Amino acid sequence: MSAALVVLILLAVLAISVVSMTVKIVPQARSGIVERFGKYRTTLSAGLNIVVPFIDKVRYVIDLREQVVSFPPQPVITEDNLVVSIDTVIYFQVTDPVAATYEIANYIQAIEQLTMTTLRNITGGMSLEHALTSRDQINSGLRGELDSATGKWGIRVNRVELKGIDPPPSIIDAMEQQMRAERNKRAAILTAEGERQSAILMAEGRKQSAILTAEGDRQAQILTAQADRQAQILRSQGEAQAIQTVFQAIHDGNPDQKLLSYQYLQMLPKIAEGNNATTWIIPAELTKALGTLGGTLGTIPVDGGGSKTRIDFDEPIEDDLQPDAATNEAVQEALNAAKAAETTMSKPPAAPESGTPEPPQA
Repeated sequence: MSAALVVLILLAVLAISVVSMTVKIVPQARSGIVERFGKYRTTLSAGLNIVVPFIDKVRYVIDLREQVVSFPPQPVITEDNLVVSIDTVIYFQVTDPVAATYEIANYIQAIEQLTMTTLRNITGGMSLEHALTSRDQINSGLRGELDSATGKWGIRVNRVELKGIDPPPSIIDAMEQQMRAERNKRAAILTAEGERQSAILMAEGRKQSAILTAEGDRQAQILTAQADRQAQILRSQGEAQAIQTVFQAIHDGNPDQKLLSYQYLQMLPKIAEGNNATTWIIPAELTKALGTLGGTLGTIPVDGGGSKTRIDFDEPIEDDLQPDAATNEAVQEALNAAKAAETTMSKPPAAPESGTPEPPQA
């Protein structure tokens, strides 16, 4: 190989190196920081850029897109002296590449430390229960503090999210017990409410049943009373007709003393039909009493002025039949005559004047 060819190759390589150092291509959504002799010179935008070779140097390429950084759990003490672990996620974007390059050495680490301290300040004034239910409040407060602090670094914090707030295991167990007790309480309340409604419905049912039963008993009693009344009326009418028939038959038959004595003798055995009547003593004066009774009853007039109406035994008994005044008078006269006969029979016979008892008459 000749020396001219070697020199030509070296010049070609040098030219390629110079061109590569002069032409710089910056990707979209990125910015290049150019330094000249170690000092900031300019910022390259996206696209094709020309720099002075061997003098200017692209020191940093800054990503201008929104970035997401997740920080590990940080221990935080709440107002009620409980240590909880909080995971955070930061959404930020570089708005000034020069400030992000020269104002802070490592803005990712700076944001992490600032997030940790700010989070402890915010949650330190809250109780555990308040912190668990106030995620939005913590997020907005943390974002405001970080945005104001990172503004001079050329960084804008767009959003802050808490991934999780993890209490200690003992607190988790206590919270589970509390939640279980609350659920048991709600279940007991619902059960009691259901039993109350069931008792009310059962009481209403018993009330309606009692009302219907009472109404039925009332109607039954009314119907029973009406039936008893009708039956008593029918029995009274039947007895009245029977008395009238017997009384008319007695007057039409013109009874004498013998018939009355015979009837009296027929009634005597019925007196002894009781369960306790084991002995029946007939007095010696029975015949005399019968004679006296016959003499007394013999004075009953044949025609007592009673009703002469004949009874038709085939005639049906009417429910609303009312006895007339003549029948009532005849029945009353028959009852008075029977009472008079009973009074005469109950009086002891008069003693004879000679003191010697008379023999009974046949």
